[in-house]
This record gives sequence, structure tokens and C-alpha cells, in this order.
Amino acid sequence: MSKHPHLNLSRRERQIMDAIYRLGRATAAEVLENMPDPPGYSAVRAMLRLLEEKGYLRHEQQGPRYIYLPTLSRDKARQSALKQLVQTFFDNSTEQTVSALLDMSKSRMSDEELERLSALIEKARREGR
Repeated sequence: MSKHPHLNLSRRERQIMDAIYRLGRATAAEVLENMPDPPGYSAVRAMLRLLEEKGYLRHEQQGPRYIYLPTLSRDKARQSALKQLVQTFFDNSTEQTVSALLDMSKSRMSDEELERLSALIEKARREGR
């Protein structure tokens, strides 16, 4: 598997991975139910098989059904994807990344969220010295 999960996946493969991460584990039918504008059942099954071959998924058999699970935890996949995003679009700058996120969400952030962010920044400042 790529060291940057989700990086080389098609839109449909990402939708499948998102559905499985959201559900934790899922059958092909459950994935299909959780996809926007889903393709046919056989297409989902084929993509699940391909994702398993690529190393993104594994399966467990329960009776006649396959239950699919991600091979990488959601946190590890999230960290890897975020690292790649920061490197690619923000010149590996945490400051630029946080600034862009704040610009996108400043009107929707509560005072409590802003306080928690301030506390995280203060903690980072203390730990960095």
C-alpha cells in the first residue's frame, strides 16, 4: 500500500473507503447504501476486491458474506493524508495550513472552539521550548 493512503484512489474508491471508515466494517451492500449516487452492486464488489488487492482493505467471512475492514486505522490514514496535503499545498508549513483552515471556518467557530485552539497553541509553545 502507498505510504499516503487515499492519495492514488479514484473518486469511487475514496467514497468506498470513506464509507468503511465511517461504518468501521461493512458488507458490500452496506457500502453501497452509504455511497452518494452509488454505482451498481457488482461495481462496488469489484472495487472492494481491487481495494483489497491494493492493500487498503481486508475481509473476514461471516457465513456467505464478506465483511470489509480497513488495513490502516482512520487516525493513521488521516495523519498520512494531512501530511501529504500540508507538503503539497502549503509548502510543509503548519502556519499556512492552520491559517487556511481558520479562514475557511472563522465564521462558524464557537468561542469554546477558539479557546481550545488557543490552549493547543499555548501547549505547543511550551513543549517547543
